[in-house]
Amino acid sequence: MAPMVSMAHQAPTTHPVAFLARRAATALAAAVVLGAAAAPAFADPAPAAAPSPSTQKLPAGLYGTKDPQYDGVWRQSLALLAQHTVGVRPAASAVDWLVGQQCADGSYTGFRADPAKACDAKTMRDTNQTGAAVQALAALGGHGKTVTKAVEWLKSVQNDDGGWPSMPGSPSDANSTSVVIGALAAAGEKPESVTSKKGGKTPYDGLLTFRLGCDAKEEGRGAFTFQLKGAAPNADATAAAATGALGKGFVVAPADGAADAPVKPLTCKGGKEDGAGKGQRAGAAADRARAADGGAAYLVAQLDKNGQHLMSAMPGAEKQPDVGNTADAVVALAAGGHRSAAQRPLAWLEKNAAGWARQNGPAAYAQLVLAAHATGTDPRAFGGTDLVSALNATGPKPAAVSGKSTKSGKDAKSDEGKGGGIGVVWVVAVGLAIGAGIGFLLSGRKNRGKNGL
Repeated sequence: MAPMVSMAHQAPTTHPVAFLARRAATALAAAVVLGAAAAPAFADPAPAAAPSPSTQKLPAGLYGTKDPQYDGVWRQSLALLAQHTVGVRPAASAVDWLVGQQCADGSYTGFRADPAKACDAKTMRDTNQTGAAVQALAALGGHGKTVTKAVEWLKSVQNDDGGWPSMPGSPSDANSTSVVIGALAAAGEKPESVTSKKGGKTPYDGLLTFRLGCDAKEEGRGAFTFQLKGAAPNADATAAAATGALGKGFVVAPADGAADAPVKPLTCKGGKEDGAGKGQRAGAAADRARAADGGAAYLVAQLDKNGQHLMSAMPGAEKQPDVGNTADAVVALAAGGHRSAAQRPLAWLEKNAAGWARQNGPAAYAQLVLAAHATGTDPRAFGGTDLVSALNATGPKPAAVSGKSTKSGKDAKSDEGKGGGIGVVWVVAVGLAIGAGIGFLLSGRKNRGKNGL
């Protein structure tokens, strides 16, 4: 999930999982959410005096109370997916809202205040938001046509290198490519069979181009960069890619039994990667598994270095723990079967993440629920917090709730925005605070800063 926001494209290409940063105040907020190469999308000036969704009454089915302009679909998708994963049946209004946000071509953007108004050339279509919606609706079932249209749109904007940016037409990035891989898998597709029209590259071919190998400094080997080959290692991109390389999305099933795979750092012999090239082609299963292991080893090294949490890469917040990215790392480690390695940062989250989740709302609670699920941990007793009840309280009353959760509906609005715990309220620019799901996206895609983008 890790995606969760980076700063590179527009929505997640800089997208949901990577979005952030670049228009100047308003544009900056949009880019932040979207993430990255914003040039194409932001070429035209923003409409003058356009009312912000924050000044309007929010839709009844929407999760969270903060401005959904850049992360509405993202936080809704994560919330619905997390609820489904723990046996909660979301309200029909919540699911209908997400379905209704889709553009006629199958894509999604961050938020459409008026779904009756057709998407046009200025609509900032986002692969991250679209990929998140696919994962949620595929899990919930009953929305085959919506999912199929979204998947076909994602295929139509695949780059020649096999990967995806958050904003179509921009260079691919590790986070967005990983989100789309998860969406394809959730929709029943085989990612390795989805090839680019020019060059026949697969999503895995594209993803592995961001991996740092034996030509990188030893401490960065095995990590992934957000976007540019040779750029600095990026923990957020590494967490997303280590999960995506295994063909998995936001939901990772806990390992059976007591299996605990050892973490295997990338090893080099004579300047070449040991074991590389044994697959039939780059991006083959063996290479992907080795890439996931190398990414996991890099994450473990960073977690050990910082006291079992990752550090923020956001300008001005470099000394703060990155709660969202730490949760992504837990999911990545669990995806690789590294039970013991995942438990250590999970324990840190149980002690420190409650305040962050209260501040950042539904997507943050969902991220923690998914991290707990991936490790076989009870999200209803997460360091003294019932994450399921807290998540349910950020949206419409669920249609059905199993387990011990008792709260439902927006009975905890007052909690959203409260302090406590880690101070992770990101100020993007000129006083622009990233709200609700944006904070989550940011934690998952704040990469550009480290990559010099």
